[in-house]
Order: sequence, then structure tokens, then C-alpha cells
Amino acid sequence: MINVSKLKKGIVIDHITQGYGYKIFEQLGLDKLDDVVVLMRNVDSEKMGKKDLIKIETDLKLNFDVLSIIDPGITITYVIDGERVKKVKLAPPQQVTGILTCKNPRCITNQEHIDNITFRLIDAEKKLYACEYCDARTSL
Repeated sequence: MINVSKLKKGIVIDHITQGYGYKIFEQLGLDKLDDVVVLMRNVDSEKMGKKDLIKIETDLKLNFDVLSIIDPGITITYVIDGERVKKVKLAPPQQVTGILTCKNPRCITNQEHIDNITFRLIDAEKKLYACEYCDARTSL
């Protein structure tokens, strides 16, 4: 088993559904950071069987809406001086703006330039959202 040291200061994104770690890594642009970032895939977990995990050794402003759309079951732990100072559990947001794009080719948002389209949650389990303009269903 690979052993990764404790963070002195940073963020741990834990309980990521197996296989979603890289998608989160990409969405957060972690490849562009100059700080230490560790993505662990297929880690053994008592609760989940297997999971992914990301450790980021820096302060970083996270977009909780993006994270909760990708995988609403994750937890985010903030660490200072090697100790957990805050833990956040996510849930799918009821509404998101400026993150998703409509999949309907006939939607006005695909014909004209419209910024910050709002989508409302219609099925949390399937992570489906509906476009405010045409009601087409979409996910990240």
C-alpha cells in the first residue's frame, strides 16, 4: 500500500465515488497548481468498498456547486498545522447558475450568447438538472 504523509496545511477531498477523482481533478484545474496535489484512485474504504481521494497542500477556493454536481457524497476537510479544522459534507444544489450548458440543440441558449444559465435540480439521484429556458434535462 502507498503511504501519503499527513497534510500540514491544505484540503482533503474524501469519499469520492470510485472513478470520479480524475473528473474532479480536471474540473478544479488542479494540474495548473504549483503546490503538491495527490490524486489517489481505488483506495480501500470500509463504507464504500473503493473510493478516490484528493489531497491539496494549499489554500484553494473550491466551487462546492461544481463538486456536488459531480459527486454529492464527497466530504471536504480543511487542515491547518496537521489538524482538521473544518469538515464540509456536500449535497446536490437545488439550483446552479453558470456551470452547466443545455444539451438541447434547439434551445435559445445554443442559438444566442446567453451567460449564466440557471438549471434547477429535478432528480438528485441521477444528478439531473433542467434548463430554465427549455426544461431540457442535463447533467455535468
